Amino acid sequence: MSRAHDGQSPFFPFGKPLRIMFPKGSYPSVETRKLLFSFEQSLAENLKKLSPKDASDVFTLSWMKLAIEFLSHTHDSIKTLMNELRLPVSDWDEKWINIYLDSSVKLLDICIALSSELSRLDRGQLLLKYVLHLVDISTACPSSEELAKAHLYLHEWIEHINSRSPKLENCPAIVVSLQGTLGFPKVKSSKGKALMRALYGFRVMTVFIFGIFSTATLSGCSKPPSIVDVRASDGFLWFEAFCDLQAVVNGEFKRQFGSGKVAAVFKEIEAVKLCASRLYDLTKDNNGINLEDGSIITPGKGSDLRRQWLRDCVADLAVGVRTLGHELDSLSKQADHFFQIILLGRDALLCNLRMSVVTQNSSMNAFKS
Repeated sequence: MSRAHDGQSPFFPFGKPLRIMFPKGSYPSVETRKLLFSFEQSLAENLKKLSPKDASDVFTLSWMKLAIEFLSHTHDSIKTLMNELRLPVSDWDEKWINIYLDSSVKLLDICIALSSELSRLDRGQLLLKYVLHLVDISTACPSSEELAKAHLYLHEWIEHINSRSPKLENCPAIVVSLQGTLGFPKVKSSKGKALMRALYGFRVMTVFIFGIFSTATLSGCSKPPSIVDVRASDGFLWFEAFCDLQAVVNGEFKRQFGSGKVAAVFKEIEAVKLCASRLYDLTKDNNGINLEDGSIITPGKGSDLRRQWLRDCVADLAVGVRTLGHELDSLSKQADHFFQIILLGRDALLCNLRMSVVTQNSSMNAFKS
């Protein structure tokens, strides 16, 4: 997009927002502006990639994995920017440090809750795998005893999937507290302002994405979730892409839960739940398999058509279980990776702070001597 020269480099079209962020006397150098422009442009492009082709895909474990992967990449970009700005920890204001440490602790708490819930859901997979073993009719129709066991285990899994981990209950409050940190602390240096601007973008994305996870629950919930609404400041290269993505998510929230639904289930879980419920209904009579037409398949009895109908039901469940297992594993690995990134970032900052204190003390002792 062409624009008239106004004394600023044409590759960095921030204009007025930059003058607000960087008042007279602390305006950034050309190099700092280039670095910040590159960071925000990359953030905008990655946000566009995160926008789903189908709005309903935000309620999938696969999209959750992509979203956390996006946060991990953004955090790595922050670290790269810090190195390129050559802004040592000794130049950090105490308030920045406190905000970062406090926010990172809350992120770790959310990651722990998410990982715990994913582990709980993964353990439920064992129940379904045993059910599939019991109702395997590839060689013979399952016995009445096997059907009875399958029915009980299916009931246990349905109860398991409809429950909600207590550890997730605190996540919405944590997200709200994180949202309260969205602001710009007073900073004197232009490099410090550039870093705060980049960190603001990361915090906005983090609050938004974890806000989706904490309100659109992985399994059951007792009330309809609230719409995710993060009020971000404009004047950023990523602002438009962020607003577009948030509009898609909020629109889907209204479509899914506008009628007062009280259970939010992600697609992969919903697909397995549908198959499991269907098979649960089929096995509710201990003497055989109940079919939709009212007839029953008992051991040693039943037409090939009826056997095929049951086989198809079991096959659908098997596919759903494999898909769910794969997505749970992928998301768990990405959540653990993000946890490690945040943890290592905290450790590096604390280590640098200790080294800075030691260096200052050594300099003071040398001066006194």
